Amino acid sequence: QVQVMESGGGLVQPGGSLRLSCVASGSIDSINAMGWYRQVPGKERGFVASITNNGGTHYIDAVKGRFTISRDNAKNTVYLQMNSLKPEDTAVYYCNGAPAAYYSISWGQGTQVTVSA
Repeated sequence: QVQVMESGGGLVQPGGSLRLSCVASGSIDSINAMGWYRQVPGKERGFVASITNNGGTHYIDAVKGRFTISRDNAKNTVYLQMNSLKPEDTAVYYCNGAPAAYYSISWGQGTQVTVSA
C-alpha cells in the first residue's frame, strides 16, 4: 500500500514562491500519472496538475505559467514548483495518483499553503 507525505508549504506573500514535495513510501513507477490537488474550507478537493512517466503534463488554467510539476521516480517523489503565488492559491495541497479514484493511495495530511500580505 503506497502512502504519500506532502511537505514544503508555508506562509508567503503574493508574488512569492514555494516548492512542494510529495514523497511516496513505495515505487511510483507503476503510477503513470501523479498529480497535485488542493482544497479550501467548504469546498471539495480539486485537481491542480499532473505528470506522466513520459513527462506529459497537464495544468488547470488558473495555474498555467506559474506552477510546474515534476517527478523523480528514483526518489519516489513528485514536486510542485509554485511561482507568482496569489491569495487564491491558498489551500491545503495534496498529492495522489491521477485520477486519484483509479488508484488505491490514501490521501495524506497535505501541506498548507497560505498566500497573504
